[in-house]
Amino acid sequence: MVIGVIADTHDNLPMMQRAVTLLRARGVDVLLHAGDYVAPFALELLMSAGMPLIGIFGNNDGEREGLRKISADIFQGPYRFELGGRTVIMAHEPEALAEAVSPDDDLAICGHTHQPEVSVGPPLTVNPGEVGGWLYGHATGAIVDLRELTAEVVEFGRQQRPCP
Repeated sequence: MVIGVIADTHDNLPMMQRAVTLLRARGVDVLLHAGDYVAPFALELLMSAGMPLIGIFGNNDGEREGLRKISADIFQGPYRFELGGRTVIMAHEPEALAEAVSPDDDLAICGHTHQPEVSVGPPLTVNPGEVGGWLYGHATGAIVDLRELTAEVVEFGRQQRPCP
């Protein structure tokens, strides 16, 4: 099973559309979002992508009730679940993930820093960076092969005006 991992989309619809298009083209079966959608309309775009979505809330998701109305598959992190025969844990903040991860986890996912990072582990730890591209100007995510337990950081594009 191949999964797409994204985080920190921060309502950047053009970059989110680029991400979804690339991930579909790369054969992603399931999309995981590590928080900070921000508004419900951003989640609607992801839900229309034709891939199952599992996500957690981030620190900038102020409209949680609106997000929950769109998807029942967004949870408070840390959130542990089974996917493709693997145990996955997600938390938005790396510190929360570090506190919750267990030796039985195969894949650990966080966001929040807006910087992509992959650590082989165990567990395989993935921070996909930021799809929004607002902070560093690079819209990134990750593609994870759950069978092989490998991850690749992918770039979706560059944001014209990153924050200073």
